[in-house]
Amino acid sequence: MASLFLGFVGPWQIILIVALVLLLFGGRKIPELMRGLGGGIKEFKDAVKEDDKEESPEKKS
Repeated sequence: MASLFLGFVGPWQIILIVALVLLLFGGRKIPELMRGLGGGIKEFKDAVKEDDKEESPEKKS
C-alpha cells in the first residue's frame, strides 16, 4: 500500500510536506512526536501479540 501511495507522490511533494511539518511543529518538537508515535506503535504491537496468545489456547481446544 505504501509503495502505491509513493507512486503518486514525487520528490518535490515530499520536500514540501517535510517543510510544512517543520514549519508547523518546529525542529524541537518533531523528535518528541516521533518518540510518542513509536511508543504508540510498540504498545499496539504488544497488544496484538497478547491478544493472539489469549486466542491460541481456544483454537487448540
